[in-house]
Amino acid sequence: MRKTWKKAIALSLIAAMAVSAAGCSKSGQTSADGGATEAASKEAAGDTTGGGSGEYKDTLVWAQGADVTSLDPHQGKETPAVEVTDQIFDTLTVVDAATGELQPQIAESWTQNSETSYTFNIRKGVKFHDGSEVKAEDVKFSLERAINSAAVSYIVDFIDKVDVVDDYTVNVELKAPYAPALRNLSVPFAAIVPKAAVEANEAEFVLHPIGSGPYKFVEWKQGDSVTLERFDDYYAGAAETQKLVMKVIPEASQRTIALETGEVDLAYDLLPNDLEKVRSNSDLQLFEAPSLTCYYISMNMNKAPFDNQQVRDAINYAIDRQLIIDTIASGSGEPADAIIAPAVFGYYSPGAYEYDPEKAKALLAEAGYPNGFETSIWVNDNQTRVEVCQAVQAMLQEVGITCGIEVMEFGSFISRTTAGEHDMGYFGWVTSTTDADYTYYSLEHSSQQGAAGNRTFINDPEVDKLVETGRTSADESVRLKAYEELAVKLKEINNNAPVYYSTITAGANAKVEGFVMDPIGYHKLDRVKVGK
Repeated sequence: MRKTWKKAIALSLIAAMAVSAAGCSKSGQTSADGGATEAASKEAAGDTTGGGSGEYKDTLVWAQGADVTSLDPHQGKETPAVEVTDQIFDTLTVVDAATGELQPQIAESWTQNSETSYTFNIRKGVKFHDGSEVKAEDVKFSLERAINSAAVSYIVDFIDKVDVVDDYTVNVELKAPYAPALRNLSVPFAAIVPKAAVEANEAEFVLHPIGSGPYKFVEWKQGDSVTLERFDDYYAGAAETQKLVMKVIPEASQRTIALETGEVDLAYDLLPNDLEKVRSNSDLQLFEAPSLTCYYISMNMNKAPFDNQQVRDAINYAIDRQLIIDTIASGSGEPADAIIAPAVFGYYSPGAYEYDPEKAKALLAEAGYPNGFETSIWVNDNQTRVEVCQAVQAMLQEVGITCGIEVMEFGSFISRTTAGEHDMGYFGWVTSTTDADYTYYSLEHSSQQGAAGNRTFINDPEVDKLVETGRTSADESVRLKAYEELAVKLKEINNNAPVYYSTITAGANAKVEGFVMDPIGYHKLDRVKVGK
C-alpha cells in the first residue's frame, strides 16, 4: 500500500511543480499564522561566527515567502507580517529566542500583587522613532487598542482594565487568574505604540508605523520589499547593521537560489529538498530547529457532511501522516497527534492517529456516504502546503472522497476561511507563547468562531469549560489535567486533523554573524551583521 502512495504522491509533486511554475507559491503562517512558531527551541541554534574580515556590510537583505499583511502590529498577526514588524516594535516583556526565558523589555520590572493584578514599571528614557518618550499612557493605550482589535484581541483579552499610576507605572487588572499573562504580553501583536501619533492620524500610522524597536520604517513596496533603517537611539543600543531589506520571494526554490547567488543574506522557510544543498555549500550555513508549529486540516462543522462525527473520523483515518513527512517534508518533522507541539506547555498525547483507509470507508458507509462525496480543501499558495494537500487529495480519493484543491493568495485565504466559506482548509499554527492556552483558546473555544483561528466553528460546552479551566487556574497541575482531558476530547471530536509538527529552517550566507533561530519564526535581526 505504501508503494502505491509513493507513486500517487510523486504524481502530485509533478502537479505541484506546475502550480509553482504558474506563480502560485507564497508562504505564510496562520496565527500569529502562526505558529510557528515557537520551547522545543529553548535549544534553538545560537550565535554563529563568520566573515572574519572585521568589515561588515551596511545592509542585510532577507527573503521570505509572503508580504506583510499589515504593518500595524495590532492587525498583522501572521508570521510574514511579524517577521517585519518585530524589528520595529517592542513589547512589555520579551522571550529570549535562545533560552526561552522571559525577560523585561518596555517594562523594566513588574510585581504580581495578587492572582489578578500586576504592576509594571516602565523603563525610563525609551524613545519612539518620532523622538517622543514611551510612557504609561502609551502602554495603557496600546493594550486597550489590542483588546479592541478583532484580529489580535485573543492574546490580551484576559485583561480587565489598565490604570496609569504615574508616567512610568501602570497597573494591569485581570478578569480572572491567568497563568500565561506575562508571556502573552511578550507576543509581538501586544506591541507598544505611540498614543499621540496613532490618535493624530491612524491611517498614516498604519502605512508608516512608528515604534520603539531597533529599526524604524522607511518604505514598503507592496508585493516586493520593505526597507528599515537603524534607530540609533534604541534603548538597548544601536543595531549592528544600518539597514534591513525584506524581499518577498514567493517560491521557496527561488529563495534558495537568491541565497546561493548572494542576492540575499538570509532566506527563511527553505524547501525540505533544498536543505542538503545549503548544508553542503561551504559559502552558506543552515539553521534548523524543532518548531512550535502544527500543520493541520480544519473541517468546517457548519457545513455538511463535516457536521457528521463519522465523516470527520473517516478523514483522519484516511491520512497517512508519516508518508507525507517522508515524501514531501523529506523526513523533517513528526506526525502530529494533537493540535499543539510536544514542546508546548500543556501538551498531552491522546495517542497517535492510525492510518486505516478500510476503517475510513466503513465509517463513511455508516455515515450514509457509501460512495463518498465531493468536497474541496483550500490552501494558501505555498509550494509545500499545496503538495501536502495534493497528497491528502490522493488519499481521500482512495476512500471514495473526491476532493478539489483551491489555491489562493495568503491574505484572501485567511479572510475567506475566517468568514467560513471553506469546506476544509490546510493551516499552520504556531503556539507563539509556548503555552497551550494560546492555541486551544484561539482554535477551539466557541468565542473565537470567525475570529482568531476557530475555522472549524466548533461550539462545544465541554471543550469551552476545559479551555477556560486551563487558562484561568493558577495551579499548574490543574491546568495540565485540563489540557490532558482536552486533548482526549478533541481527538474524539476530530474537528481538526493534525498532520505534522514541522522543523523551522533558515539559510544564511557563511559571513552572517549573530543570527539566532527563533523557534516561533519571529527572528530578531538587530544583533546580526554580514561580513564583506
